[in-house]
Amino acid sequence: MEIGLMFIVYVAIAVAAVVLYGAVVAKDLQMLQQNSYRNERYVRWIKTSGDTMSPRRLFNVALFLLLASSLSLSIFVAGIALVAMIVECAVLITRKSKKPLVFTKRVWRLFATINVLAWVMAALVAFVSHGSGFRVDVFGQIMMLATAVSSAITLVANWLLKPVEKSINNRYVNDARRILAQKPDMIIVGITGSYGKTSTKHYLNRILSEKYSVLMTPGSYNTPMGVVRTVREMLQPYNNLFIVEMGAKNIGDIREICDIVHPTYGIVTAVGEQHLESFKTIENVQRTKFELIDALPADGYGVLNNDFPYVANRKVENVAVKRYSVKPANGSDYHAEDITYSARGTSFKVVGEGKSLELTTRLVGECNISNLMAAVIMAMRLGVPDQKIQYAVSKIEQVEHRLNVKRTPGGITIIDDAFNSNPDGSRMALDVLAGMTGGKRIVITPGMIELGSKQEHYNEIFGEHIAETCDVAIIVGEYNRDAIMRGIERKRQPKLECHTVATFAEAQSTMLRLAKPGDTVLYENDLPDTFK
Repeated sequence: MEIGLMFIVYVAIAVAAVVLYGAVVAKDLQMLQQNSYRNERYVRWIKTSGDTMSPRRLFNVALFLLLASSLSLSIFVAGIALVAMIVECAVLITRKSKKPLVFTKRVWRLFATINVLAWVMAALVAFVSHGSGFRVDVFGQIMMLATAVSSAITLVANWLLKPVEKSINNRYVNDARRILAQKPDMIIVGITGSYGKTSTKHYLNRILSEKYSVLMTPGSYNTPMGVVRTVREMLQPYNNLFIVEMGAKNIGDIREICDIVHPTYGIVTAVGEQHLESFKTIENVQRTKFELIDALPADGYGVLNNDFPYVANRKVENVAVKRYSVKPANGSDYHAEDITYSARGTSFKVVGEGKSLELTTRLVGECNISNLMAAVIMAMRLGVPDQKIQYAVSKIEQVEHRLNVKRTPGGITIIDDAFNSNPDGSRMALDVLAGMTGGKRIVITPGMIELGSKQEHYNEIFGEHIAETCDVAIIVGEYNRDAIMRGIERKRQPKLECHTVATFAEAQSTMLRLAKPGDTVLYENDLPDTFK
């Protein structure tokens, strides 16, 4: 009777181990996906996050040792292990993420491969360990061991599937090229930059839609395969203009996109110290962003933001370019004048080459004026009449999570700049917050990420600016906490009230306790799941 009961418990443990392994693998794939399916980035994340020695990993190692020991012969102990596995699985499945795993076909291929590797390994050991047949208890034990080292199995599976994925991607890329070749007269505009490219894409889309049938890459479809997917799934016969956002984390990434779509027009919104973990130097950032301009044909046209030194100092000789800056600067063809902020938004003029165009917009912040200028200059080049540009600019909606201003029913103003953060963007966001003088100015932030060896330095400067502009600072998480607080303490004003919290939920609770009608709250950056 006891042997029969023990067998049932072992079968239950084996089933639970398989389910738990699948849940853990889903978490591993989520991180691999956020690291662009690149093993070197995933390994870097594993090292920096401490995932191999995380409580979850250690707990699974302990479960494996427990099941593999003589203690596991006890029905009571085995039952405890089974309950623990079920609880862990439930936690993993129900846990919410800021950037959840997207189950693409590639993810399903990886998921299947990772599971087969573990199941085959566990089954072989279960057969070999006992001459008379399959041992279900050993199978469960090995599956728990696989759960503890699932990240290593994920790396192996990703490496094994690399030729398969390359072949599939090449087929998709060639199909996208074929589709584009059938529309030789379609205008293609590329947009890149360390920051500002997504907002500029949306603004340009709204303005050019006054004259053209426009398709733009949606969301964050700014990788080669994201662009390919846009062409294959969304391009319509009536579209005559395609706006392509081009993102990059390594040298050559933008060139790869240009080799697919062959843009005639290009915008570089910024070259700054972003993604320095992969780029290493700002010179590499500059080289990569200008891959767009270098790829333009002789009869093409580029629009460049001279507010950034590493844009202004980059000579361009292969194609005609126009340079712009918010303030008049040497070498700029266009600049902004008469900038006026109000509760309704912003009014300003785009001035250059003997022309002055008055504009009003619901947007606020110098960064939005800069992004609008790039879109307006490109629209002028593409023949959109001034009146239609003015109308479109006046109707442009704020892009979600990018310096988006809204009011709560309780009278609190929210400035949502949570999509990401960088040295220049965070400074501009804090300047917008500083201009809100009706009540307390509150910032909620975990700081800036992906700045490599300069991350600590720039978060200290960020802290200094917080001290100079805010009344309340709520610093989230541990990742940048010390650096931000050092900067705050260096420039701290007597009025500044500081709070350090572990999670955004705690930050939200603190804000709701402190904020009153008339106050303004800035959400600056929202760390993805790859950071804590």
